Amino acid sequence: MSEERDNCSSASSCDRDSCEGCPSKEKTSFLEDMNPMSDIKHVIGVVSGKGGVGKSFVTSTLAAKLRKQGKKVGILDADITGPSIPKMFGVHGPAEAVEEGTYPIEAEDGTKIMSINLLLEDEEKPVVWRGPVIAGAVKQFWTDIIWGELDYLLVDMPPGTGDVPLTVFQSLPVDGIVIVTSPQELVRMIVKKAYNMAGMMDIPVLGVVENYSYIKCPDCGKKMQVFGESHIDEVAKELGIKVLGKMPLDSEFAKKADEGKIYELDVDYIDEGVEAIENLQ
Repeated sequence: MSEERDNCSSASSCDRDSCEGCPSKEKTSFLEDMNPMSDIKHVIGVVSGKGGVGKSFVTSTLAAKLRKQGKKVGILDADITGPSIPKMFGVHGPAEAVEEGTYPIEAEDGTKIMSINLLLEDEEKPVVWRGPVIAGAVKQFWTDIIWGELDYLLVDMPPGTGDVPLTVFQSLPVDGIVIVTSPQELVRMIVKKAYNMAGMMDIPVLGVVENYSYIKCPDCGKKMQVFGESHIDEVAKELGIKVLGKMPLDSEFAKKADEGKIYELDVDYIDEGVEAIENLQ
């Protein structure tokens, strides 16, 4: 109470009862307005506590599956220093800029995509920016991009709990997140980091997807857990969240991603994730 009084402009004249209605107690909103030419129903963040777990692949697979369900979908590639979404969908810049903003690039399956790679003259040029500049660019992908009408905007976030995830959680009206992880023993710590950050920001966790879960023998069909025994079910139970899918290692996945035709994959490993997103109100 003393700390609240110290921060309150009316501290000299208020008491506990009067302080309950004080504007100083209200949380400040950092939400940014979307571009006036955008109409987005739901924003979904795809996050991971560490890199290298296939988060962008899961984002792309979810988007492609939602498109197959007839939904209008966009992907905001917030991984500014490691953008991979355009490559997987086979799209290239430059994005068209007009007075009202900039249009995303539309993939062959109709998914709308915005990534820093679509704004650079050279796609292979590294983005050597500090955190606040990167965070500012992500906000502009929301305020300046003309997304049009979308049922779902998936935000592919960089790994960890740094500037960009914090900016997305504070600046965009995120309806929920999907956590992506892999089967290693350290999964408990990694998932908890992402889960706890979402809790701190009052963002619902839709569930967790385990990537690289197993590889299926092409001859006998036996599932082999090349990264060790999965712990995702026990971690999900501990946190009270759903397991939305267990995705295998499959050379066909890599092939389609390299060809820029990720949308041609028709897999059922992620169906529960798609269902969780579609059930958002």
